Amino acid sequence: MRVLLTALLASLTAVSPAAAQEFETPADYAAILDSETGTVLFCKNCNEPMAPASMSKIMTIELVFERLASGDLAPDEQFTITENAWRKGGAASGSSTMFLAPNSQASVIDLVHGVIIQSGNDASIALAEGLEGSEEAFADVMTKRAHELGLDSATFRNATGWPDPEHEISALDLAKLANHQITTYPDLYKIYADREFTYNDVRQFNRNPLLSSFDGADGLKTGHTQASGYGLVGSAVRDGERRVIVFNGLDSESARAQEAERMMRAAFVDFKIFDLYEAGEEVGQGEVFMGQADSVTLKTAEPVAMGMHRRARDQMKAYITYDGAIRAPVAEGDEVARLVIEAPDAAPRSYPLVAVHAVEQKGLFGRAMTGLVSLIRGDE
Repeated sequence: MRVLLTALLASLTAVSPAAAQEFETPADYAAILDSETGTVLFCKNCNEPMAPASMSKIMTIELVFERLASGDLAPDEQFTITENAWRKGGAASGSSTMFLAPNSQASVIDLVHGVIIQSGNDASIALAEGLEGSEEAFADVMTKRAHELGLDSATFRNATGWPDPEHEISALDLAKLANHQITTYPDLYKIYADREFTYNDVRQFNRNPLLSSFDGADGLKTGHTQASGYGLVGSAVRDGERRVIVFNGLDSESARAQEAERMMRAAFVDFKIFDLYEAGEEVGQGEVFMGQADSVTLKTAEPVAMGMHRRARDQMKAYITYDGAIRAPVAEGDEVARLVIEAPDAAPRSYPLVAVHAVEQKGLFGRAMTGLVSLIRGDE
């Protein structure tokens, strides 16, 4: 059964239907995530796996942060820069590099800075080889750990994001990974906000355009290959709220910089988490079958909130749903129904509803009469 909650809709301030326009982006893939609640505020192909380019280095750093936080790895531990790391990711490669010298050594924390700030492919490979013996083995661990974190779209074939048809992750999973890193390693995460890093007398600047264009931005990572286009994973805090944005597939560095600022601004200005019900708030009635009362009052088991575009809130719908009628006996506190919230351009959210009071089952005669009436009516 599905019951529309018109009272909830009336409680929201309506806006003109003509003003209700969805947020649009030229990016092929995009996601906006509210950090505290994990609510997806915007999604454009955000569940589809894509080529992440250097944005996948966030997963490379995740494995390093995890070991640094546990004490299994020391920041000053030295890793050797192999000829393989230098040839594939160093100055000889022509790609993003930390300019590490072959057969030299570098500390783990310097390599982390080189990956995050300089997007060094040589630093990424050096960390992979130092931790797992080879980049291939490290990529397998990246994939395994991503799946443990619930990032099921992820498959990694290298530590750098170098093009590979099997190297992919969705925009939403990248946003979730970034948010995990922000909340799990707050001290180490601060490295993402560093504007520059100098190593071997080579000074390089952070490629994240948000750090200079958006007040409150503090991470995370850009990416670009011919296959992926230009993309970015970004995060910022304003007025105590944090948003994470991901987009990919733009055609130029300047377009990426413009879209990063525009999307992050929209994440705070155009999107909002609407608090709809407090935990324990009564929301309606559920029909009871074979009960001494015909209905039971329902209340929320947890706070109910929904993130959406501000101009879409007048199109939001809320329903109480349950299968058929609620069958007696019902104990106080039993979860007997669900509250479903729907809004344009947002995945439906479902919340448990529990019985406010008990409803005893009818006696034998009452059950027999109810069954007879149902039989005559043809009820199933």
